[in-house]
Amino acid sequence: MSRKKAILVLEDGSYFLGYSFGADGEKGGELVFNTSMTGYQEILTDPSYKGQIVVMTYTQIGNYGVNDEDLESTQIQVNGFVVREAFSFCSNWRAKKNLQEYLKENGIVAIESVDTRALVKKIREKGVIKGIISTKDFDPYSLYLKVKKLPDISELDLVEEVSSKEAFPWNQGEWNLHGPLVAVVDFGVKRNILRRLTAEGARVTVVPPQEAESFILKNKPSAIFLSNGPGDPQRVKIGIKLVRKFMEKIPILGICLGCQIIGIALGAKTYKLRFGHHGGNHPVKDLRTGKVEITAQNHNFAIDPETLPPEVEVTHLNLLDNTVEGIRHKELPVFAVQYHPENSPGPHDSYYLFKEFVKLSSV
Repeated sequence: MSRKKAILVLEDGSYFLGYSFGADGEKGGELVFNTSMTGYQEILTDPSYKGQIVVMTYTQIGNYGVNDEDLESTQIQVNGFVVREAFSFCSNWRAKKNLQEYLKENGIVAIESVDTRALVKKIREKGVIKGIISTKDFDPYSLYLKVKKLPDISELDLVEEVSSKEAFPWNQGEWNLHGPLVAVVDFGVKRNILRRLTAEGARVTVVPPQEAESFILKNKPSAIFLSNGPGDPQRVKIGIKLVRKFMEKIPILGICLGCQIIGIALGAKTYKLRFGHHGGNHPVKDLRTGKVEITAQNHNFAIDPETLPPEVEVTHLNLLDNTVEGIRHKELPVFAVQYHPENSPGPHDSYYLFKEFVKLSSV
């Protein structure tokens, strides 16, 4: 059987030839690599990847197919997908279809048979780099010119594309009529965050950023949760304003983009990492207990610790590069972590944060 060719061209002029295993077409974005060995369905549907092309470092992807339960949102969010070897068949009792079918149904351009090791080394050496995958145009120079016209991810309002349009209660999991009401401000929330909050006894309502202030004033929730999401946190001014308005009145927890928003609201500055943190094996030290957690991460921006005001302390550090992974206000019930304690399929070392937050919400 003949295989349809595909090409990946980068903004430095280099290119990689391979084969298509997704939809026909052409799509560009910022390239990031993910070091997780499993969980490709959760990665594909994570709204924080909006605007990005994901490169998987693990060599074989798709062997257990996809199902209806492991989605982190209603659709695939990545701009494109790059792997070394994609399985055309799957072997798992939970699988509803194979990965290729799933990508084609969602219109996602994907390329396999790429030397992902060489590609990842390039991203690590050069830092964030834009690229384009095509199954139509195979002229490297033509595609190079298209890549050069792609906007920087900091110029895009990606949160608007992935956040919910209206508020809704999250009813999956155990029904709890008496637990604390948590308003989850949706900048691109992952479903497993909602599952974990519910599992700890919270009543959860997901609220679009534009409606968050009025919802909080009307419904008086016990706590506010700021979700993960894509893009530059400095563009999410509605979230920054929200934290400043309510941080002295109600407990607030933020994860990922939510952490960065809280940092900015408290007076800190953020910056873009050289190639970001994406994967399921980052060691993080809890400075309060001395314990080390293995964490899942997906972020391109970080908080500059030198700009934190004295009333805010760093609670968690990344042991790979010493970047900030958690902060906490010393007096107010406001704290945040940069990594993903809810991550599915794992690791689960940091589930305690949801228990701590819901307990704080119940006071």
